[in-house]
Amino acid sequence: MVELLAPAGTFEKMETAFRFGADAVYFAGKKFGLRAFAGNFSDNEIEEATKYAHSINKKVYITINILAHESDFDGLKEYLDELTNYKVDAVIVSDLGIIEFIKQYAPSLTIHVSTQANILNSYAINFMARLGVKRIILARELSIDEIKQIRNKIPQDIELEAFVHGAMCMAYSGRCLLSNYFTGRDANRGACAQPCRWEYTISEKSRKGEQYPIEEDDRGTYILNSKDLMMIDHLVELEKAGVTSFKIEGRMKSPYYVANVVNAYRRALDWGENITQQDIEMLKNELKKSSHRNYTTGFYLGANDKESVESSSPVQTHEYMAYVIKNGDGEKVLVEQRNRFKVGDELEVLSPTACFNKIIKLNKMTDEKGQDVQDAKDVQQRLYIYTDLPLEKGDILRKKV
Repeated sequence: MVELLAPAGTFEKMETAFRFGADAVYFAGKKFGLRAFAGNFSDNEIEEATKYAHSINKKVYITINILAHESDFDGLKEYLDELTNYKVDAVIVSDLGIIEFIKQYAPSLTIHVSTQANILNSYAINFMARLGVKRIILARELSIDEIKQIRNKIPQDIELEAFVHGAMCMAYSGRCLLSNYFTGRDANRGACAQPCRWEYTISEKSRKGEQYPIEEDDRGTYILNSKDLMMIDHLVELEKAGVTSFKIEGRMKSPYYVANVVNAYRRALDWGENITQQDIEMLKNELKKSSHRNYTTGFYLGANDKESVESSSPVQTHEYMAYVIKNGDGEKVLVEQRNRFKVGDELEVLSPTACFNKIIKLNKMTDEKGQDVQDAKDVQQRLYIYTDLPLEKGDILRKKV
C-alpha cells in the first residue's frame, strides 16, 4: 500500500495531517534538521508525538538531514539515544558521515536517505542498501521513466519515496549556497533565508553602478523562483514506477495548507485508478485554495517543464476563516476564528467527511455567552456558528477570496 507522507512543523500540523488522511509525518527536533524556523519539536514533544502517532497506527520520521560539519556531531549520540528510546519509525539523513555515525551508535534506528543526498541511479541505491538503509527519498531531478528503470535494478525491500507536491528549491537537489553567501545563514544546515524569493536586477559590465530591474509584475521579479510541484494527476504512474511513499513539502506552511493538500491527495489515492477526469479537475481546483505558486510537474514527465523556474508570488483562491473546536450538535458548532468574517458570508467546509465542500450561509452566530455577533473580528474569538451540518472537531471553514 502506498504511503501518504505529510509535513509537520508543529504538533498542530501533525494532528491536522493525520486527521485529513496522512499515513505518516516528518519533522525535526530543535537541531540537526533543514528547517530551523519551522517551529520543530523539543525532545519531550518528539516523545509525545511518537506516542500519539503510534496510538492511531501512524508513523513519524525525524529529519537529521543537515550536511554536517565536524562540530555538528556534538550531542548527536545523546539525541540518537533519545530517538531510539522514543521508538521513532525512522530518521531522514543526507550526510554519509551521519549514516556511519548512526550505524555505529544507534544501529536499531531505521534510516531513510534524504533527497539532499541527490540519489539519481541504482548504483547509488545499491551502495546505500549495503549500508543498511531502508528507504531512498529520490532526487527531484528524476523522470518517471528513470524511476521505473531504477526500481528494476535494486533490492525489492528497498523503499522509494518521492515528492509529489509543494515548493521546490531552484538549486540542484536543494543544495543552494545563496543564503550562506548573502546572509551567513547556511541552507544546508537548516537556516535558509530564501534569497531565491528576493527581487533582483541586472547590470551591464561597462556601465558600472547602473542597475536595471527585470520587469515581471507589480509585486517584483522572481528570476530564481521555482514554481510549486503538483503531481496529483500522475500518482498512478508513479506508483506503477515503484514509488511507495508520496511526500508533501511544507513544514513551514500553515495548518490550513497541510489540511487542504493532504485532503486532496488522500482522496486521489483512495480513488486510485477509478479516478475520473472530473475528479482530477476538482482536486486541482482544491489545490488552488491554499497558498501556492503556479504549478509544474518538474522533471517527472521527462521533457522538463521549460517554465518551471520563473514564477511569481504565492496566491490562493480561499482564505482560512475558522477552526472547528468541538463537534456540532445538529444546530450549531463551536469554532475559533482565524480571519475576519461576518454574518451574511458564505463559508465552505474543508473536511475529510461527507461535509467536504458543503457551503454554510452564515445567517447567525453568537459568542459563548449566547450574545449575537455580526462581525467576527477579534483574533481567535470563540463563536457558535448555526448550521445543521454534522461538522467535527478539526474541520476547517474557509471563504473564497
